[in-house]
Amino acid sequence: MSSESKKQETLDAFGFRHATKEFDPNKKISEEDFRYILEAGRLSPSSVGYEPWKFVIVQNESLRRKLREVSWGAQGQLPTASHFMLILARTIKDTKYDSEYVRDQMLNVKQIPEDIFEQMLVRYKSFQENDLNLLENERTMLDWAGKQTYIALANMMTAAALIGIDSCPIEGFDYNKVQKILSEEGLLEDGHLAISVMAAFGYRAREPRPKTRKQLEDIVQWVN
Repeated sequence: MSSESKKQETLDAFGFRHATKEFDPNKKISEEDFRYILEAGRLSPSSVGYEPWKFVIVQNESLRRKLREVSWGAQGQLPTASHFMLILARTIKDTKYDSEYVRDQMLNVKQIPEDIFEQMLVRYKSFQENDLNLLENERTMLDWAGKQTYIALANMMTAAALIGIDSCPIEGFDYNKVQKILSEEGLLEDGHLAISVMAAFGYRAREPRPKTRKQLEDIVQWVN
């Protein structure tokens, strides 16, 4: 495929994608296709390579009903989506520069030599304390981790659109009530995880209205 064809295919996927409010409950995503979507999330970039996310796929109908009661933005998606995903962000217990999670991530996942890692810790400490003032409180750190989850979310939605699968990102939920439900279900790893955003995947029940966006010249400024 030529570069021009690839560019058009990508733009067509963005044109196809829309925030699907209701899915066809009779059409299911294949295991192979959903694994491809998850791979797009797994391969996504994150700030300083922390990968501070976990993708929880909720297929259990009872749990979906519980979540629907406290998620006003997922009323149509939770009962109909082929796959419903909770994207959890790692909390300060894991994302603070000197945590065991960070050490394991850098030494064992990224395979950085320990002497180099010890030098990097000085930079990570300054980055969190001074550059972005992330250590002001636990919510600031959670919001920073949440920003990273949105990169993975966007990549998964684009990957899905490229093969004709619909999706919808969802922020319309009561954070505290969702947290309580997930804690009761044992999904938050004793406070190491928290809900960041939800996403539904499946096949549209009906065609959406035409996509509307601002013009490119209204949102881009060049500084030469």
